[in-house]
Amino acid sequence: MKKSYVLIAVSMALVQGCATAPPYQPSSYGSGYSDVSIDIHYSTYPDLVRIPGYPVYYAPRVNSNYFFYDGLYWVFQGDNWYASSWYNGPWGRVGYYEVPVYILRVPVRYYRQPPSYFRDWRADAPPRWGDRWGRDWEQRRSGWDRWDHRAAPAPAPLPAYQRNYSGDRYPRAVEQQHTIRSEYYRYQPREPVTQQYFRPRVQQDQQRQQDQRQQEQRQRDQRQQEQRQQEQRQQEQRQQEQRQQEQRQQEQRQQEQRQQEQRQQEQRQQEQRQQEQRQQEQRQQDRRQQEQRQQDQRQLEQQRRQDQQRLLEQQQRQLELQRRQEQQRQREPQQRQQEQQRQPEQQRRQEPQRQQEQQQQRDLERQRSQPESRGKARDDKAAPQDQVQKDKESKQEYERRQKEYEERYRNR
Repeated sequence: MKKSYVLIAVSMALVQGCATAPPYQPSSYGSGYSDVSIDIHYSTYPDLVRIPGYPVYYAPRVNSNYFFYDGLYWVFQGDNWYASSWYNGPWGRVGYYEVPVYILRVPVRYYRQPPSYFRDWRADAPPRWGDRWGRDWEQRRSGWDRWDHRAAPAPAPLPAYQRNYSGDRYPRAVEQQHTIRSEYYRYQPREPVTQQYFRPRVQQDQQRQQDQRQQEQRQRDQRQQEQRQQEQRQQEQRQQEQRQQEQRQQEQRQQEQRQQEQRQQEQRQQEQRQQEQRQQEQRQQDRRQQEQRQQDQRQLEQQRRQDQQRLLEQQQRQLELQRRQEQQRQREPQQRQQEQQRQPEQQRRQEPQRQQEQQQQRDLERQRSQPESRGKARDDKAAPQDQVQKDKESKQEYERRQKEYEERYRNR
């Protein structure tokens, strides 16, 4: 399992590395005759100055990134490197992987037209080609920026014979350039990319064809390797899907088993709860019955006590009644005697009042029975209304007292 995961990770890393690396640009230097227009034209031979500590020359008065190394002129423009055996071309593009390391090691300050992404880089250090051209280039060209300055090779001699060929005398044909160079320039280059420019055309064609076949073979090998990796990934993916499916099925069976066990457990818990509920209801019913019996017993006891209390109270009332009756029988002779003594005195006190009331009644009846004269009638009409009301109230008071007196007299 772990081994398959490691293989998958390595395959993904390879695919990602191929995807992130810049596309491989095959060199056109192999033919030695390809004419790439880079919009650089020099009518005279440029002044070249050696870079201190490097076997490389640069053109300080040229408005381009122009260098000379190992018998070839080098130009960096549009994120590509171009090379030529003559100072004004024709130029051939050189791939990222074939550029000589000493050209790559040239510090940033010697680029007369540096790209915009050079701005944040140190001027005394070479450009960060690995950051620009990707991780695959960095792996294949590892160690390009580590070298001993004291072990640097001697610079190639400048082709000064080309100063005589300027303007209209400049050779345009590649065969003519090769012939002149073979006659005046005996330097033997070290770099493979430079050696291609110094070979005859037949050898260059053969080398180009051989490089092309090698490139095609590498591409076929790469496609086969990618196909095998793809098949391996697919197989591992199918195995992984099969394992995942088996794992899902196993998890599903385990889940179903857990669900069944859970249902059984819930059923047992429900039965247990029902049993506990029935037991609790039974206990509650027994407790209610016991409480009812206790309550009935308390009520009976309370009723018995109440009956006893009522019987006792009844006996006490009877005794009290008998006692009061006995006291009443004992007080009756004395009360009759006292009443008889009070009656003459009371009659004596009430007699003046009774006589006065009778006199008032007789006067009132006499006044009503006498005829009234016309003048008196007028006087009566003119009498105040409140006198009539007072007479009426006096009569009602007399009648009431008369009734009270008669009532007291009957009660005696």
